[in-house]
Amino acid sequence: MKFRTMKNDVVGHAAIDGAGVHLVRVLGSPTVRSFDPFLMLDAFDSRNPADYIKGFPTHPHRGIETFTYLVKGEIEHQDSLGNSGKILDGCCQWMTAGSGILHQEMPQAGDRLLGLQLWINLPRKDKMVEPKYRDIHADTVPRVDEGAAAVAVVAGSYKNVEGAAKGDYVDVRFLDVTLKPGRTWTVETPPGHTVFVYLLQGSCALTANNAILSARHAYLFTAGDAMALTGGPEGTRFVLVSGGPLYEPVAWGGPIVMNSKEELRKAFFELEEGTFIKHAKKSGAPQQMPDTQ
Repeated sequence: MKFRTMKNDVVGHAAIDGAGVHLVRVLGSPTVRSFDPFLMLDAFDSRNPADYIKGFPTHPHRGIETFTYLVKGEIEHQDSLGNSGKILDGCCQWMTAGSGILHQEMPQAGDRLLGLQLWINLPRKDKMVEPKYRDIHADTVPRVDEGAAAVAVVAGSYKNVEGAAKGDYVDVRFLDVTLKPGRTWTVETPPGHTVFVYLLQGSCALTANNAILSARHAYLFTAGDAMALTGGPEGTRFVLVSGGPLYEPVAWGGPIVMNSKEELRKAFFELEEGTFIKHAKKSGAPQQMPDTQ
């Protein structure tokens, strides 16, 4: 068994996105190649509603999937296909933007907003698939209690336990792990996959070389088929994310990610011309989304 070691430590930087949402952009343009197929990771944690209630008004996406995991809080959403709903504590929304969608995400004021949004690249052959949503509710997420750690299997599988969702285009595994102080947790990892963890709280040590991992950092690991982590003095909670790299060119322009600059130009031209949306709205869906600006 070959244990993974640390390859890269990414802290990220404070950013303001949407109509004025304060967040930390952990992964982005500088990490695209090393974290392939994962494009972006935004982390948000605030007890001040002024940091987030302006939200993310109507905006387009094409060529990616967005994976929003909410530990604490409430986010209302709706889109140009007529979908609408809420993301609540422990819930996840996996959106395949595919050929194009307009949507909005509006966090609601509360005691705390804590969560992550991960962007997953779509393979070239699947860039223009029909958009769709998968709403993952907390009560549908299997949990494996191993004594040393409690593992919520949000996506993919873990020790023969199938998660609440499975990737249609990229084989993504997303685990929410709570590790007890001083206890060691070992997990097998697909050898060819990109694997990283993001610590929500606490600290832990990478057992292979005793490297210390700290809260609010993302850590990318070397190749291998397993990894082991030991909880720090206060324990830790982290997400472990893995997926098969695409090894394809990335042309990224704001909310749209394609494989070439020409494809990007075409997407933005279609936005201007009103031909961006390729699939019909659901029967009875409103013809326009409300203006939230």
